[in-house]
Amino acid sequence: MEKPTRIGQAAKALAVVVVVAAVAYPLLGVIGTSFASQSDIIRSSGLLLWPDHPTTDAYRTIFTGGVVTRALVVSLGITVFGTLASLLVTVGMAYGLSRRDVTGSRFILMTALFTMLFNAGIIPNFLLVKGLGLYDTYAALVMPTLVSAFNLVVLRSFFMNLPEELYDAAKVDGAGDFRILVRIALPLSKAVLAVISLFYAVAYWNAFFNSLLYLNDSDKWPLPMVLRTYVLQGQSLNAASAGEVLAPQQAVQMAVLVIAVVPILCVYPFLQRYFTKGVLTGAIKG
Repeated sequence: MEKPTRIGQAAKALAVVVVVAAVAYPLLGVIGTSFASQSDIIRSSGLLLWPDHPTTDAYRTIFTGGVVTRALVVSLGITVFGTLASLLVTVGMAYGLSRRDVTGSRFILMTALFTMLFNAGIIPNFLLVKGLGLYDTYAALVMPTLVSAFNLVVLRSFFMNLPEELYDAAKVDGAGDFRILVRIALPLSKAVLAVISLFYAVAYWNAFFNSLLYLNDSDKWPLPMVLRTYVLQGQSLNAASAGEVLAPQQAVQMAVLVIAVVPILCVYPFLQRYFTKGVLTGAIKG
C-alpha cells in the first residue's frame, strides 16, 4: 500500500508543478518583456523571461506621459467606491431578505434571482443609463452593476445560518435591526464579507464593457480601456503619452499589462484563506 501512495503523491506533485509552470510562464514572460530593451525584443521575437539588458524605460514612459497614470487613478477610485457601495447595498438587502418577518422578501429575492437568468440587453440598458443622465459619468460604471445576485444569495444564506437565538437575545435586550446587524451579524460575517468584497473589487477593476458603452470622454477611461486601446489595438503609447523617454512599444504594452494585474495579485494572498470558508458557509442553506 505504501508504494502506490508514493506514486500517487509524486503524480500529484508533478501535476501541481505542471499547472504552476503553465500559469507562471506567461506571467513571467510579460514581466520580463516589460523590462526588455529594443535589442532584447528584436533578438527574442516575442516574450522573454530574462532580458540581457534590463531597463525601466517602459515604466518611465508610462508614468511620464500620464495616460496610464490617470487611468490607474480612475480604476482605483471606481474599485474602492464601487466595492464599498456594492457592499453597503448588498449587506442591507441580504440582511433584510434573511428575516422571515419582512413583507415581500420572497418576491424581492425572486426578482433578484431573475436577473441571473435574464438580462434586459445592451440597448435597453444603454437607453436607461442615458435616460437617467448617467452617460459619460463614472456613476455609469457603478450603478448598473451595484448588486450581484450571486453575492446577495451567498450573503443572505450566511445570515440565515446564524443562530436565531442570537437575534432573539439581542431583541430581548432592546436592540433594533440596525444594531443587530452592526453589532452581531457583521462581526460574525468577516469571512464571507472578505470574499464578496474581493468579488466586487475584481469585477470593478476589470470592468471593460461598461466603460466601452457608457464613457465617451477618453480622459475618463479606466485601466481596462487603456489596455484595449494600447495593447490589443496596438496604438502607440509613446506618442499618446508625449513622454521624453521612448521605450520599445512591446515593452510598454507589457508594462501596462503588469500594472493592471499586479494590484489584484497583491490582494489575493491576504484574502485567500477566506475563500473556502466564506463561500461554503454562505451556500449551505437558503
